[in-house]
Amino acid sequence: MSVPVRRRSAAIIGGVAAALMLAACGSSSTTTPSSSSANPSDSSSTSASTDPACAAYATYGSHPNTTVSLFTSILPPEQQQYEKAWADFSKCTGITIKYEGSSQFEALLPTRIAGGNAPDIAIIPQPGLLAKLASNDATKPKPAPDSVSKLVDANWAPSFKTLGTVAGVFYAAPLSSNMKSLVWYSPSVFAAHKYAIPTTWDDMMKLSDQMVKDGIKPWCGGIGSGGATGWPATDWLEQVVLRQAGPDVYDKWITHDIKFNSPEITAAMNTVAGWMKNPAYVNGGWGDVKTIATTTFQNAGKPILDGKCGMLQQASFYAAQWDSFKKGAKIAKDGDVFAFYLPPMANSKPTPVVGGGEFIAAYSDRPEVQAFQTYLASGEFATAKVKLGGWTSANNKVPLDAYSDDVTKLAISILTKPDATFRFDASDMMPAAVGAGEEWKQLTAWFGEDKPTADVLTAIDAAWPSS
Repeated sequence: MSVPVRRRSAAIIGGVAAALMLAACGSSSTTTPSSSSANPSDSSSTSASTDPACAAYATYGSHPNTTVSLFTSILPPEQQQYEKAWADFSKCTGITIKYEGSSQFEALLPTRIAGGNAPDIAIIPQPGLLAKLASNDATKPKPAPDSVSKLVDANWAPSFKTLGTVAGVFYAAPLSSNMKSLVWYSPSVFAAHKYAIPTTWDDMMKLSDQMVKDGIKPWCGGIGSGGATGWPATDWLEQVVLRQAGPDVYDKWITHDIKFNSPEITAAMNTVAGWMKNPAYVNGGWGDVKTIATTTFQNAGKPILDGKCGMLQQASFYAAQWDSFKKGAKIAKDGDVFAFYLPPMANSKPTPVVGGGEFIAAYSDRPEVQAFQTYLASGEFATAKVKLGGWTSANNKVPLDAYSDDVTKLAISILTKPDATFRFDASDMMPAAVGAGEEWKQLTAWFGEDKPTADVLTAIDAAWPSS
């Protein structure tokens, strides 16, 4: 009998880190519909088929005047980068990609599937959610076709295929592989105050204290994300658990062998409270601690650009947000904004890193849907997306020189360190009722209502499925 995804995290971890090494070596709560295609007529599809530039897409076939719907939690400005990455595929195959993003994705997807309105493709942000969907006949995706399975076998470490497999059936190919252990900051503010990039957690806290003395709120944050509100807070907790309690505790926490209300996780919550619930430290540019619950994660870092906030802990994919605040924002050591590695604690294992990613599931097996599924698992798509910046992939067909911007190069350099202690996002590995449900809800109440820590942790434990 196959072991559920959430019970396999310890075995998966080493393979995920290895895959990332191979890769380097080789807002609103409403939906945002969009289509990315030339929407070809018969004449335009004929023209595309004879275009020499389309030879690279011949293996996916010709599907003129067809449409594939895609549903995701990924909103603008990241949406536009995805559409650019598959624009040539769309033009050359004749497939219109109808993109729909929603901040209510996790709540809406099961309802839409059960109601007979499933998207052709869904980008699943948590392995735990995939396991829940695949365990119910009413919401189960289509098994991935052989064309996808073969590409994943060739282009990804086996651990990623395991994450997309439930009860022995492979459903979902991996998409991105992001690095979450980053801190964003303004190089000009740091230079003006002669702030050094901290290399230890204690140094980072001393820097925070110095910023307070200099009249700068050191941290800004936002956990608002529509139906997924609370997820950034789970990342903060995971960063601390991995650094403070270590990888063994982290692994047992994922499987509930160590509970949320254990001494180890309680201690980690207290550390997060001294960091992101410290009234002297947050919420720079937005208000008091409680505003973290109502500020969207997309907007959270905006005050960094005008010096109202010193730092933001957020993933590598946040790079896509800066241009929405300041057109042409330069992300570099001498630019408008840059990032540094979230440092380890005194007794941390070497280079602790928390990462995440998304997976592609299909609810149709029409030829054009399978063609798009297959393309998204390819090295060609991953390379095209990486070249747009602010995105990383563990697809081993992506060459190192495709990473053109300094932040993704920084992320890859950390992810591929030989001594890196990498762990996949814990909440994503937990059962969806916990990691994508009660934990989000309770941590939001922890910030927004100042709910007592013990009550928060007990409530999350109570949500853990009995089997």
